[in-house]
Amino acid sequence: MEKKLKLAAVGDNCIDFYDQTGEAFPGGNPVNVAVYTVRLGGAASYTGVVGDDPHGPFLRRALEGKGVDVSHLHTAPGSTALSHVSIVDGDRVFGDYEEGVMEEFRLTEADVDFLCRHDLVVSGLWGRVEGDLPRIKARGIPVAFDCADRPEDPAAQRALPYVDYAFFSNDTADDGALEDILRNLHARGPKIVVATRGERGSLAFDGTRFYPGSIVPCQVVDTMGAGDSFIAGFLYGLMRGRDIPACMVLGAENSSVTLGYAGAW
Repeated sequence: MEKKLKLAAVGDNCIDFYDQTGEAFPGGNPVNVAVYTVRLGGAASYTGVVGDDPHGPFLRRALEGKGVDVSHLHTAPGSTALSHVSIVDGDRVFGDYEEGVMEEFRLTEADVDFLCRHDLVVSGLWGRVEGDLPRIKARGIPVAFDCADRPEDPAAQRALPYVDYAFFSNDTADDGALEDILRNLHARGPKIVVATRGERGSLAFDGTRFYPGSIVPCQVVDTMGAGDSFIAGFLYGLMRGRDIPACMVLGAENSSVTLGYAGAW
């Protein structure tokens, strides 16, 4: 029986609150990647912090229900992070973000030890763990990082030298400009850099060649979590020794599932 490799997702979480309908969904980049990894058949944990408000237990129960290890999900006095979301022309538009207890989130030594017992660690731009990545990387654990749509952000720039697999989104740059961005980010340290481009697919760079990726046509209900689904699929493939084109296919297939329903998961 094939060993079930385990991914450690660490950093931000939030409640995605849809202002028009009053619906609330658990989410956040690392949280989503953990859930989607389990959906693919892998194993995952999530390390972070929620508040002692009603949203905190809601998010914890939701993750437990999806089979994600929450043994290092902390609870602190205060509010769970919340993102206000609206749907405009079928696409989700983010409004105000209330960071809550995530503002003071810091990893403990026990958290770092726990993360380093996994096969891969993934975080992102708002995870507040970029300063901890050197310690994780030094212990030989592969690291992935999502720069969102701001790879130039100081947090991303601080993280990149200690990252093996970097992701960001850009659906506006032409092919030549995007290739230049990928080259520049690769020069910061990652082995592989991947740009997701919405309807235009994706593009990866390993320092030698570029790999274009296609989308999987599907009916779009909500784009929330689509990029995180791609990351989960791509990393799931890497953890199982797949090559870059195969990982991009897994990412696109996983995104198409998420696009078909409301909310991240």
